[in-house]
Amino acid sequence: MQAQLEAANSAMEKEKVLSKQAVDDVATAIKETEVTKVIEVSNAKMEKLEAENESLKEIMRSLEKQAAEAEEKFLAAKNEIDEKIKRTTELESRVEQLQEAMQRMEDKLSNLESENQVLRQQALSISPAKGLSGRFKSTVLQRSPEIPVLSNGEVKGVPESPISPSPEKGQSEAEQRRQKLLTADRQQENLDALLKCITQDVGFSKERPVAACIIYKSLLQWRSFEAERTNVFDQIIQAIGTAIENQENNDILSYWLTNTSMLLFLLQRTLKASGASGLSQRRRTTSNTLFGRMTQGFRSSPATGGLSFSNGGVIGGLDAPRQVEAKYPALLFKQQLTAYVEKIYGMIRDNLKKEIQPLLGPCIQAPRMARATLGKSASRSVHASNAPQQMLSSHWHSIIKSLGTLLSIMRANYVSAFFIRKVFTQIFSYINVQFFNSLLLRRECCSFSNGEYVKSGLAELERWVYEATEEYVGSAWDELKHIRQAVGFLVIHQKPKKSLDEITHDLCPVLSIQQLYRISTMYWDDKYGTHSLSSEVIANMRVLMTEDSNNPVGNSFLLDDDSSIPFSVDEISKSMPDIDLSDIDPPPLLRENPGFFFLQPQAS
Repeated sequence: MQAQLEAANSAMEKEKVLSKQAVDDVATAIKETEVTKVIEVSNAKMEKLEAENESLKEIMRSLEKQAAEAEEKFLAAKNEIDEKIKRTTELESRVEQLQEAMQRMEDKLSNLESENQVLRQQALSISPAKGLSGRFKSTVLQRSPEIPVLSNGEVKGVPESPISPSPEKGQSEAEQRRQKLLTADRQQENLDALLKCITQDVGFSKERPVAACIIYKSLLQWRSFEAERTNVFDQIIQAIGTAIENQENNDILSYWLTNTSMLLFLLQRTLKASGASGLSQRRRTTSNTLFGRMTQGFRSSPATGGLSFSNGGVIGGLDAPRQVEAKYPALLFKQQLTAYVEKIYGMIRDNLKKEIQPLLGPCIQAPRMARATLGKSASRSVHASNAPQQMLSSHWHSIIKSLGTLLSIMRANYVSAFFIRKVFTQIFSYINVQFFNSLLLRRECCSFSNGEYVKSGLAELERWVYEATEEYVGSAWDELKHIRQAVGFLVIHQKPKKSLDEITHDLCPVLSIQQLYRISTMYWDDKYGTHSLSSEVIANMRVLMTEDSNNPVGNSFLLDDDSSIPFSVDEISKSMPDIDLSDIDPPPLLRENPGFFFLQPQAS
């Protein structure tokens, strides 16, 4: 019984353990089932959220793509609009320029036709005995002694000057003759006073040449431009010719260049040849045409300017409300004045050429001392380089000093920057021709050390160009491109490795094959002992020269100096600024003269 009881208790304990274990298993199963359900629910929600997230990402990518496309379209449209605006602006500018050019050409054509017609008629009426001698005296109109010519250009049958009293009715013939003689004497005195005044240096008033202004205002007041016969213009031309005759003083020449160019500008804007009214009328009807309406529509604002006269003053541009219909003497005077402007300009340019010409020789070839110093070792050349530098300064700096002196003189005389740029452009072209031709003709100049010497001098010249500013020098530095590229070839290293394409397109594009062949075959290195171009490149040059041998233009390797006049009357007129003559203070010689009351500045 005891054993059975113990067995029963043992079984009961085991049952309890099993029951407890079963209860635990059931609880664990229940928990696992709940967790599984939660996980399944969470997974379903996650999958749903991920699907929604992917959908949103896809929408975002689509929106970003649309935004990028819209931005590209916007930029393209903006660029297209900007381009159209730019093209429209350029078109408007071109249309205005074409319209102005057309008007200028029509005016010029009409004036030239009228001038030629007047000159032809006058030439037919002049006898050979009144013929021409000398470049500038050839245009002087001779007078017949039997024709009564007053000093201000008025003759019988020509409207009299405003200061000349008209003969009153009832006056006797002797009284009228005496009155005319008195008037002629008084006007001759006025002309003598004007000539005496302009032969002196009367200076400038607010950068305006006083002599040119008072000459113009006097001629306008005396109505000399409308006179059929006059000796006023002849005497003014003679006074100018006497002032500049055999003149080597650039200060005086610059003074007269300013005065003659300003006077020519005033005449160009004022005088109108006879017969030009018909063409002007046809030009005015252009505005009624399709092209005229189109050009007027393009213009956003009316053209500023226009000539306006106030006590002989001129303000503004081309369309002159008051233009004088010039007669033959006035047209002849304008031609003579043009010739004097060209002559004075040429004299200034040639004076500078004569001044620098003796200095060009030492500048193209390094002195022997300099070549010897350049050929020494670097350690010794540091101490021995002062002598060649002094030689460089003495020659190149003398040229630079001459250039600077002329620039100061012309600026002090208020010469137009247009003329100053033209002078220096031609001077630099002259220097380029002299240097380059010397280099091609003298083998001793085609050395490495000589190239360094010339390059140093060109650097000094370039520094002066920079300091002188583009306003007064313009593109003069570009005129030295031949000598600059030739010197660049002399000092470049590893010449045998250079191909013909590199030499002709990169290093020396402006030089011809003949010029390159000449330099490369004459080159010698007195410093490092290097060689010129390879034999293959030299052979290719010979082939190219043989192919071009039938071309007469390419047979000469030397440059020619251009000494022509590089401007026209129209260019002078366009380069001159607008001017107001109403406040010009007359010189003391004329200020108290009652015959020149019209020169007094008017109160504003």
